[in-house]
Amino acid sequence: MIADIERFLIENERLRTAAARGSGTVIECEAGSIDYEESGRGPTVVLVPGSCSTGAAWRPVIAHWENRFRCVTTSLLGYGGTAERRSADDVGIRHEAEIVESVIHWAGGPVHLVGHSFGGLTALAVALRNRVPLLSLSVLEAPAMQILRHAGEEDHYRAFRAMTDAYSRALDAGKSDAIAEMIDFYGGAGTFAAWPQRIRDYAIATTPVNVVDWATASGFELEPAALGALAVPSLLLWGEASHPAVKRANELIGQSLPRSSVATIPGAAHFMISTHPAEVARAIARHLGRTE
Repeated sequence: MIADIERFLIENERLRTAAARGSGTVIECEAGSIDYEESGRGPTVVLVPGSCSTGAAWRPVIAHWENRFRCVTTSLLGYGGTAERRSADDVGIRHEAEIVESVIHWAGGPVHLVGHSFGGLTALAVALRNRVPLLSLSVLEAPAMQILRHAGEEDHYRAFRAMTDAYSRALDAGKSDAIAEMIDFYGGAGTFAAWPQRIRDYAIATTPVNVVDWATASGFELEPAALGALAVPSLLLWGEASHPAVKRANELIGQSLPRSSVATIPGAAHFMISTHPAEVARAIARHLGRTE
């Protein structure tokens, strides 16, 4: 598990550095720039990464599709070339949804929308807003803590709350490595401490935006009843070795969506798009094939 997450963060450190040097394409709009990249031909798939990442994190998955799809990637607020739009007084997920909607408009036509982690939660927000045409939705381990509360899953909800509360206390105490609370939640106790120093330094550097991401996720009142109104064909995907609270939250999403299927990636955990890209690519491609 530690090696898997370490590889994921090393890759994202490289990609973030490249983005800072100005590589890639951006959509320039009044509210600020938005990362935009596309490759391949065929049905359009918009892929949204999670926190501490850029759209290039999807490259291992895209490579396995061998240009069978027109793949469009972006980065969420505050990462890569995408400008932050949230403020201390307004961390609502609509800001994240709006940039993905802009990317979909820019891509043109109905699209298959895919999101990993916080990007998966954003993809759900886009689908619920119903302002852009979607052919399908794929969600990989969204941190949908509020659906647990609405479904009465108090133990799993408390697991999320315990992590975010510990994260907040560590920040308030001035601990530079406060993000270890979140890393260990996903990777298991002691994961952060076992990483090489340069990997810990990278994780620490992402803390300010990641903190805002968690505030956004915590404030997203995702309810089963609202999901029940979504008609878009949906796939919920999680790793066999992922945190039980994360798996249960995504299982509940799948149960709430009227046209959903679920799949588990054997041996994988949260960082599956980096550690198990072939399996993820196959699962998403099967879902897209069923919706064409």
